[in-house]
Amino acid sequence: MTPVLLGEILSGVMFFAVIGVLTLGFPVAFSLAGTALFFGLAGVLLGVFDPSNFSSLAARYVGFMTNEVLVAVPLFIFMGVMLERSGIAERLLLTMGKLFGNLRGGLGISVILVGALLAASTGVVGATVVTMGLISLPAMLRAGYDPKLASGVICASGTLGQIIPPSTVLIFMGDMLSGINAQVQMQKGNFAPEPVSVGALFAGAFFPGLVLVGLYLCWMIYKAATDPQSCPATPVPVEERQHLAREVLVALVPPLALIIAVLGSILGGIATPTEAASVGSVGAMLLAALRWRLSFRVLREVVVSAATITSMIFIILFGAAVFSIVFRLMGGDNLVHEFLGNMPGGVVGATIIVLFVMFLLGFILDTFEIIFIVIPITAPVLLALGVDPIWLGVAVGVNLQTSFLTPPFGFSLFYLRGVAPSRVTTGMIYRGVVPFVVLQLVGIIVLFVFPDLATWLPSVLYD
Repeated sequence: MTPVLLGEILSGVMFFAVIGVLTLGFPVAFSLAGTALFFGLAGVLLGVFDPSNFSSLAARYVGFMTNEVLVAVPLFIFMGVMLERSGIAERLLLTMGKLFGNLRGGLGISVILVGALLAASTGVVGATVVTMGLISLPAMLRAGYDPKLASGVICASGTLGQIIPPSTVLIFMGDMLSGINAQVQMQKGNFAPEPVSVGALFAGAFFPGLVLVGLYLCWMIYKAATDPQSCPATPVPVEERQHLAREVLVALVPPLALIIAVLGSILGGIATPTEAASVGSVGAMLLAALRWRLSFRVLREVVVSAATITSMIFIILFGAAVFSIVFRLMGGDNLVHEFLGNMPGGVVGATIIVLFVMFLLGFILDTFEIIFIVIPITAPVLLALGVDPIWLGVAVGVNLQTSFLTPPFGFSLFYLRGVAPSRVTTGMIYRGVVPFVVLQLVGIIVLFVFPDLATWLPSVLYD
């Protein structure tokens, strides 16, 4: 057996081994790094891996920590946690519930719209799902909603923060795709490639995100028309309607102002994502202060929470860097290139296979785990085959949104289970998200059929 073939076999076995280790419940970052070190040692003993390759890790870690684009991640997380503490989500949910309460399915529609607004102003899935679970789920159950439908709407709407900008997933993907695309284009002889910026990826995700919101709304309207008992109307008392217009205005203006300030400045080319995130963080504190929710205790809680979430994400990134080095330098790149290059259907077949594998991994792994493992392995091959990097990033974002919903390890399911009353069983939550997983797959199909949904706006704003 040649060293090249042996290295490819080891890298292939390592990929499945790390998935097996993760399913056993070991910490993600240590599973990635530990498995890679074990196979790297095996590669050294078999003469197919040079241990001096690990010397590049220090430079990569320093690069992560000094990357100006990635500075936006903790800032956006801080902004999202601060807005959750400020009570904006609570006010939005209560007000929008009154606005649509007279309609069958109105509470579900209000949850979807609020989820979209919170996604565009916070991007923190956990906080959104928990907040809506605490406020909207009891109200929907009291109104007579089917617990499965109510659970599915809340979980799905809470995950919109993964695709609607500003999304921390899109920030990491934008940074990775930018470097990968530059390397691929240089290998093709193009030494001045078009950059793939996070702002362009945000612009590309804008319309697909709205498509998902539209699909969710269509499902609620369908349920209201065909099964009205599952989502009855909740008429608002006459005395509460008198001031409803003012309540809607007060509830909507703060998040809309923040969305315009943050996303508008990025898409308009006025500020970089990092600069916009800093403005958003200050804006979130101002909104909390205006609601008399800002204090030293609250600020300390927000900082600790943001630091914890950020540390969790980056330590996974560090572990994935070890995995990537061992996999690629033992011949995994060649293995993936040969596998995808020989797929029936050419570039379309290869793309479908990659997205399908990511979808399956979403049943057992978290979004960040998947992108840190799969993107460095598969994106170079797909970009070399001619896939548009912006389209690829958006398609992966839509696809991986399902990882928050697919049992048994969908994090949105866990978030809602933690705050749901005992009458809402885990089985109800699992069954409730199935239609929304199907809707997200429909969203991916729409993106395949109409790729301009992801590429038109970036071409207008950045070309």
